[in-house]
Parts: sequence; C-alpha cells; structure tokens
Amino acid sequence: MQFYRDGYRPGSPDTKPASPQALARPADLPAEVDVLIVGTGPAGTVLAAQLAEFPDIDTRIVERRGGPLEKGQADGVACRTVEMFQAFGLAEALVREAYWVNEVRFWGPSAHDRSRIERTGWVEDTPEGLSEFPHVIVNQARMQQYLLDHAAQSSARLEPDYGIEFVTLTVDPDGGDHPVSVTLRRVEGERAGEEISLRAKYVIGCDGARSNVRRAIGRELKGDAANHAWGVIDVLANTDFPDWRTKNVIQSAGKGSLLMIPREGGNMVRLYVDLGEVPAGDTSIRQTTAEQLAEVANRILHPYSIDVKSVAWSSVYEVGQRLTDKFDDVPAGAEAVRLPRVFIAGDACHTHSAKAGQGMNVSMQDAFNLGWKIAAVLQGRSDAALLHSYSAERQSVAKDLIEFDRFWSAFIAQPTVDPEHPELGGVTSDQMQAEFARQGRYTAGLATRYTPSTLTGTDEHQDLATGFEIGTRFHSAPVARVADAKRCELGHAHVADGRWRIYAFGDADGTGLIDFAAWLSSDPASPVRRFTPDGADIDSVIDVHGIFRTGHHDVDITSLPEILLPHSGPLGLQDWEKVWALDPGHNIFRDRGIGRDGAVVVVRPDQYVAQVLPLSAREELTEFFAGFLVERVTVR
Repeated sequence: MQFYRDGYRPGSPDTKPASPQALARPADLPAEVDVLIVGTGPAGTVLAAQLAEFPDIDTRIVERRGGPLEKGQADGVACRTVEMFQAFGLAEALVREAYWVNEVRFWGPSAHDRSRIERTGWVEDTPEGLSEFPHVIVNQARMQQYLLDHAAQSSARLEPDYGIEFVTLTVDPDGGDHPVSVTLRRVEGERAGEEISLRAKYVIGCDGARSNVRRAIGRELKGDAANHAWGVIDVLANTDFPDWRTKNVIQSAGKGSLLMIPREGGNMVRLYVDLGEVPAGDTSIRQTTAEQLAEVANRILHPYSIDVKSVAWSSVYEVGQRLTDKFDDVPAGAEAVRLPRVFIAGDACHTHSAKAGQGMNVSMQDAFNLGWKIAAVLQGRSDAALLHSYSAERQSVAKDLIEFDRFWSAFIAQPTVDPEHPELGGVTSDQMQAEFARQGRYTAGLATRYTPSTLTGTDEHQDLATGFEIGTRFHSAPVARVADAKRCELGHAHVADGRWRIYAFGDADGTGLIDFAAWLSSDPASPVRRFTPDGADIDSVIDVHGIFRTGHHDVDITSLPEILLPHSGPLGLQDWEKVWALDPGHNIFRDRGIGRDGAVVVVRPDQYVAQVLPLSAREELTEFFAGFLVERVTVR
C-alpha cells in the first residue's frame, strides 16, 4: 500500500481524500448517472468497491433493504476470493477474522454398530501450493461490509442508497450518452411509494435470483427444478463431538447426512442438514424449524450430541441449478450491431446449491470481471465493444459451475453403502474422501480458465513460463523487493485499479530485461507509449514490474529504465516498488517454470494471465494490447 504520494496528511491511510466529484454529489439520486448498480449482495458490493476506485465515474448503488445485510446466507470464501480481496487491500483483515478450513474429516457408520458414527478419515482441505491464502469462512454480511467500507473510504465516497427498489427500465439505442431510462421506488421512510426516474449509461442488476433487472431485459433462469432439501443452521452449542472445530462430512445409516462447517469467532458452527427428497409442488419442507433441524442433526450424530444454546440464523432451501443464456441485454447474434447497456451478475444469472461453496465466490468474480471493463470504456481507454466479453466469459464459467454443482450436490447427498445390502447403492467413506480430495482445485476457486479471445492469448510461448498458465489467475510467489529488501508476494503488487500488468522476468544476466524495459520506456511503438494518454503518468494504463534472477543486492535500481522507477502522481515522485529479485528462501523462476531466457507475463486487471511472450517480442506485445486499448486517449 502506497500513500503520501500526493502529499502528507494525518489520519488513517485507508481513508482517501474525498474527490471534488464526491464533495459535489447530491444527497438524492441525480437525474443522470454513469453507472447504476442494483443490489448490495456479493456482486453488487464488489462492483461498488471496484468502481469507487474511479471517482470521475458517477456510480450509484441502490438497495431495497433499509440497511446492510446483518447475518446469515453464504459463508465459504475460496482461496481465489481472498486473492481478489488482496487486490482491494482487504485480505489481511479478512483472514484475521475468519475461520481457516485446514482439514476435512469424514464420519460414517461404525463397522461394529451402524447406529453409531465413527471417524473414517481426513484430507487436507486445500492442497499445498495452490494459493498463498487459505480457504476461510466468514459470513456474507461481513464480506459485503468489508467492500462497502472500502467504497465509502475511497476518493469517490460511494455509499448505497437504501430503501429503494428497482421497478423497470427501457433502453433507447438513440438515447444519447444515457440511453437507459430507469424507474425506481422508495419503499421506506416518509417518502415511501415515491417513484424516481433517472437515466444511466449502464445498469447492472445484482438483485438476486428473483432479479427484476433480469426480467426487464427479457432474460430467464432455466434449468433443473429443485428436488432435494437441506436445512442450514448457525448454532452456538456445547457438544461431546470431538471434531466440532473442523469441517466434517458425516454420513449416517439411514438417518441422513450432515455437513458441518465451523464459523469465525471460535464457537459458532454451521450445520447443513440433509432433509431428503421433496415431492414436486410440496412447500411444507420450508416450514422446518431450527429446533427440528437440531433434532435431525442429533439423530445423525449418534452417539454424540449437541446442546444448542443459541441459533444465530437458519433457513431451508431446495437444491436446483439454473442459468440464463446471456448476462447482458444484447440479443444473441446481434453483437455486431448493438452494444450492451444492461448487465446482470451473481444469482441474477446463475443459481445453485451451497454444497460446492461457490455461489458467493463466483458472483464476486462476475463483478470483478465486469467492473474494470466498464471503467476502461467510460474513461476512454477501451472501445465499448469490450463489454461484449463479460457475458461471453462469465456465462461459460457459470455453465461449468452449474455442471459441477449438479454432480457435487447429488454426490454428497448419497446414502452410505450398507455392507449387508450393497445392491441398494450409495457411496463409501473412502469414495467420499477421495472425491473431496480430487475436487480441491475447483472448490478453491481456481478452476476458471478463460479461452483464447481478444483479451486472452494463445499458448505458442507457454513453455517460457509454464507456471503462469494463460487464461488462469496469476499464481503469486515470494520475491524480494530490491528497494528495501522486503520479502513480498509478487501477486500482491496487483491492485484493483483497472490497470493491466506486465511482469517481465529476467534472462540469465538481466540484459534482456533491461533492454525490454528501455524499449517500453522510450520507443513510440511500445504499448506503454502508444496507449498511455497524453499528460497521464507513464504507468497509468500498464503497470510494469521487473523481476531479476539475482539477489536484491546485485541490482542497481537507480540505473534502470524509467518504466521500472517511474515518476508519477501530482508531485512526480519516484515509485520504488516495481523492481524485484529472488526471495532468499524461494526461487520464483524455478517454482513457476521460467526458463533462462526470461519471459513477459501479461496480466489482466482482474488478475488473470492474458499472455506469455519472450522478452524480445516487441511487435507481438503491442499488437496484443491494440486489440482492446484505444490509442492515446485524452485524460478524463
């Protein structure tokens, strides 16, 4: 985290000075906005945090509730989501508060008495080396509040307008700069019932599975009907169950299954209780009480028991997987003649069970994919056609999630095999344990891979950096910062500020890296010079980092080209945090498969590897950026 680059100021560096636009923002919703976000769920709050980084973009977010979410709902936070939180500067607080999922333990019917359960095994929850961050548990309300606080402390001072519901919208292709006409309605306070009309450049519906924004653009959720019910209950309890503070998958003999996940704080535990098949049209299962869920849990846990002292939250839901065909308002096949103006994200476009622990995580990644693209278009760095890539990329990811969730929710709902009646089917404890281990990468949120497109290159040069697989998230590794010898994770240099990153990994003696940096710094044909607006900082569009294949004492930082020690900000101060060397205890070149000739790794603003090229690939690098950046735009 850097601060004081615009001058010293007292107080917390987390709270940035309010921008002139923020100071001038009216209390009520204005007649026109750049971006209107509908809903403060996982997707909406990530969008708010991302767009708050751009105070010149007039963003407003509305929420039907009278205030922030306070409890319940999703709680599993995948490693990939923690990596994203790091880009917002929020990972440290998150992992400090969270429960860390270290192991998954398995329980099944005792071989000696099938009415009782016994521990049958365990697996490491997240295999070593997948991420520098753990899989953690924090309730959805806290996740959203982190992001809302970040937006409120940003220069934009972005805060939701609560007690306002979305009614409808229309898109007028000839409507000028603000073609989306939106009708909202106040649902709380003295002005309840009052309708609000405004016009927007873009609208994003993050308003859940019953999304009115989705309906307004004619999209539908399609897929399987729900047919299996689960109860979920957050409890504070006393128990003789020995694994109360680890994640457990518990299968009983004929009494159902239980998924047990400890929560943050050291005492609370979430229980997912299998309530079995639900006949079509039967809604009575939803009336199951918290007390009834605890009774079912106790039957499954025999000979152990829980004595519930307090229930923080409970609910009953039915498993169903549904998906929309597109995540924007452009009809399929009309992409060449029409640009998207309305988008949907999160549960508004895909719904599934909680068993895979991916709902909140995938919703947040939807928003992270979209936010930087809207900012790039509104700030003139990219053409509006870039926005077609949101639906193209994320609909495919959601489809994969639906398929995985359909398999996973059915798999863990299977009864345990009865050795005396194997013909009845089911799953053994060994099979359950093996499947959990096999799916570790997916449940860590690391299975997404974007296919080749304008934003993601092909793999002709993948062998130069085998550990940075094109289309997957940038896999961080330890390095040493040359300027101050601080040992850091290289991926943590990536900030959620909409910039592209070039990580230039040095050749054997570093001369190729220095030549490459000199070309980026001064040659008019380099992407840095070609696509950085006149009058803007040299690193305002593409942020370049150099990693040398030596110890930090062996790099003369003051002799490096300007792009690696740029002068930026209102005071024109040097930035000392772009030059890296080997960490004393790790070798990033070895760990990430980078050969002796070095490599250029291009990373998208949402932390995904876009391209891998040789240090000598000048024209090819510029052509790649020309696919989505506008040449020398004027600073907004």
